[in-house]
Amino acid sequence: MRRAMRWTWAATALPLILGATAARAWVGAEGPPPPPEPPVPAIARAWPVGVRPPVLRGWEPPATVYGPGHRGVDVGASAGEPVRAVAAGRVSYAGRVAGRGVVSVLLTGTDLRTTYEPVTATVKKGQVVAAGEVVGTVEPGGVHCGARSCVHWGLLRGDVYLDPLLLLPPWLLDRGPSRLLPVLGVPLPEG
Repeated sequence: MRRAMRWTWAATALPLILGATAARAWVGAEGPPPPPEPPVPAIARAWPVGVRPPVLRGWEPPATVYGPGHRGVDVGASAGEPVRAVAAGRVSYAGRVAGRGVVSVLLTGTDLRTTYEPVTATVKKGQVVAAGEVVGTVEPGGVHCGARSCVHWGLLRGDVYLDPLLLLPPWLLDRGPSRLLPVLGVPLPEG
């Protein structure tokens, strides 16, 4: 009798257990991986401030959405210095956020948005700006970079933060001094 009950239980329960396990595996399956994000195009034609400002703090992507990190780069700047659009676009925001001035520009022909803060805006929402056009001035007394004045430059695709330095083509990045090479194999004079 017990043996018959065990067989009955096995015949009834085992398919249910296996089915539940298979269902769990199917529900938990992720399917094909999402397509990779497109690369950030090097479309910048200017730094946001200066010619080759010092990068005071670089890009430090957070491990999680709300985790610690640095969602942009801080570039050295002086209070009152002009802040320029790095590439052509349309101003999507120009105003104050948490007491600081912010200018945000949707970059033309991309799904990217770049932000600058703390900036006193000289542009308005909806305005079209060219690469290198002044969008504001650096606000004095920012606390983001400690004793130094700086501009926090951010880049977003949707709500995902990216490294804004990727927008800069190699000729805008500081790669050290240029070196002259001999012409037609003629060595340069010593001295």
